[in-house]
Formats: sequence, structure tokens, C-alpha cells
Amino acid sequence: MSPADKIVSRSEIDERLASVARPLVFTNGVFDLLHPGHADYLARARSLGGALIVGINTDSSARLLGKGDDRPINSEADRAFMLAALESVALVTSFSERTPIELLHAVHPDIYVKGGDYDIETLDESRFVRSYGGEAHAIAFRPGYSTTALVKRIRKSKP
Repeated sequence: MSPADKIVSRSEIDERLASVARPLVFTNGVFDLLHPGHADYLARARSLGGALIVGINTDSSARLLGKGDDRPINSEADRAFMLAALESVALVTSFSERTPIELLHAVHPDIYVKGGDYDIETLDESRFVRSYGGEAHAIAFRPGYSTTALVKRIRKSKP
């Protein structure tokens, strides 16, 4: 399947979910500048189940997170394509809200995953997934990788 075929709209999600392996793992984020830490995290998330669905913040949603007015650097379409190109990712969709809770209602994953910088126990997303018998897990990030740190390093190197 080509990367473009893995990118689905919210209106298509129900139909496309029928064709992915279970248990279904879901994670979300901005994934602005894809780096080895992201690839490692997504591969480990995928290993928890049969297929990994990634929800990305739309450009406007990403700006709600306070990462800066000039973020995301890569457009929603480019971020979705890069994620979809990864072998570990089965489908990519987007959400325009601050959190993916509405998207989780549509996807109903078996397993919800976030990075280790989140307290998984305090997330509404975890509570929702657990409310119907699903699981929620935090996966530690690979040390030394951060999009924010990468952006700072790039900005420092400008002449």
C-alpha cells in the first residue's frame, strides 16, 4: 500500500478500520519533524497490537498546543505522508480539536499509547479507552531526540 493510500479522512475512518488487524493500537501527536525517536516510538507502539493508527493534530490544532506561532514547520499533509510512509503505521488520520478524544470515539482502539513524557493515568483519552475495556500505555522516548530541541538546534545554526 502506498503512503497516500494510508491517509484517511475522518469520514472514511469507519470503512478503513474494518480492514486493519486487531488488536488496534492508536497514538496521536503533531509529529512535526520526523526523527529516529519518532520512528522508534511508533515501531514499539505497533508491536503492542495488530495495527497502528496515528492521529495527527491539524495545523490549527497543533498551534493550540503552544509550541509557537511558526509551528508546525511541516504542513499537515506533509506530516501525514511521512508517517504513512513508515512500515509500522497502518493508517493516518487527523483531528482538529486540542485532544483526540472525539477521534477516539470513532476509532475505538483496543490500546491507546502516548509517549513517556505524559502521565498516562491523568489523560481523558486513557480513561475513555479503559471505560470499554481497552488498555492505555506510556512508552518511554528514545533518549536524545526531541522535535523542540531539533528546531532550536536548526535555528541556532542559521547564519
